[in-house]
Amino acid sequence: MACERRQLHLGAFLQGVGHHIAAWRHPDVDPADATRYGAIREQARLAERGLFDAVFFADTLGVPDGPPEVLAKGALPYGFEPLTLLSALAGDTERIGLVATVSTSYLAPFHLARKFASLDHLSGGRAGWNLVTSGTDWEARAFGLEQQTPHAERYRRAREYVDVVKGLWDSLGDDPYLFDKDSGNYFDAAKLNFLDHRGEFFRLRAALQSARPPQGYPVLVQAGSSDDGQELAAATAELVFTAQQTLADAQRFYRGLKDRLEAHGRPRDALKVLPGVLPVLGASEAEAREKFEQLQSLIDPAIGLGLLSALLGNTDLTRYPLDAPFPEISAGEGWHSRVQLFVDLARREKLTIRQVYERAAGARGHRVVVGTANQVADELESWFRNEAADGFNVLAPTLPHGLRDFVEQVIPELQRRGLFRTAYTGRTLREHLGLPRPPSSH
Repeated sequence: MACERRQLHLGAFLQGVGHHIAAWRHPDVDPADATRYGAIREQARLAERGLFDAVFFADTLGVPDGPPEVLAKGALPYGFEPLTLLSALAGDTERIGLVATVSTSYLAPFHLARKFASLDHLSGGRAGWNLVTSGTDWEARAFGLEQQTPHAERYRRAREYVDVVKGLWDSLGDDPYLFDKDSGNYFDAAKLNFLDHRGEFFRLRAALQSARPPQGYPVLVQAGSSDDGQELAAATAELVFTAQQTLADAQRFYRGLKDRLEAHGRPRDALKVLPGVLPVLGASEAEAREKFEQLQSLIDPAIGLGLLSALLGNTDLTRYPLDAPFPEISAGEGWHSRVQLFVDLARREKLTIRQVYERAAGARGHRVVVGTANQVADELESWFRNEAADGFNVLAPTLPHGLRDFVEQVIPELQRRGLFRTAYTGRTLREHLGLPRPPSSH
């Protein structure tokens, strides 16, 4: 009996006017598009024409500390609160999934559960929540704290947070409404289940006012690659975004994370792994490299160094010469996995600080692939077929140009190889990803 052929999944990671840190300075880019809803709407519609599983919006909370004259040189990548933005996009798109980052550190779980349940209903079952724990002191200070909560505690709290949110999503049940004018019953009281939770971090008794989300639960997404992050993902996530530089590293992460699922009683296909990739396309490899070098030439050294410092947990790099060997760096309480990625990259390739920030400027630690559509498709196919990925989170270097290049050049090549859909067959994000609708806990 023939089995359905495995196909890859694609997310379109939309950020400002492109993921390259100097994208806004490119002569073909209008930087004001980052602040215009109409431009973002067209990017989402372009991704939908390309049959992407989902668009994804990351988020941080506020502006990092630093000298104003330096901060003024960097584009602000998260101009809109992502759930508000996705609620608008829900009405301007039809099939594509809608994934937003919301931190468990600074929003009560009731608020998050209600907001994502509403988005799932308004979009017809296309919502996804990218769970982060917030890893910077400047975000903590925006909420009245002196510094961030320790890494292990943040992830322990996040695990309980997910349990609370799921309990709230289950609180009113599927199809609870009766609207029975004769009996006077608006809804079926048997389907109302208050969540009575008493845990280490949360104590509440509550129920949501809306029916269970169309997907049961919006798709749960996670992006942490530290040991704590992987354990949280193995227990709760259905989609994982990750940054990996080499095929061997991606294979180790992929297989290790899938192995962890068994300890939580979950099958290996219950979770999809999508490494990030920044594709730079040209009619020839030489043309693609010329396009990439043009972007690299626009990097302001102060911004490149500031970006790398932030990715390393606000490590002060100004005391080191830019062209000196990369210094010893510890992870601290910030983004453990991303710090380790850059330390490993610098050691493996014997890079200086300047060379590392130049590597970070394009995709912030995600893999950069430069070449023709065939070459990019070859790279994606290799990772997909060799147990390194279930698909990819695509980071366009500039928007909308880089996304349009991918949709018009790489997507047809992937379709020709039988690696990607030629039409949507489902309507919900779970259906796009081949994930079952989870039953209610009641």
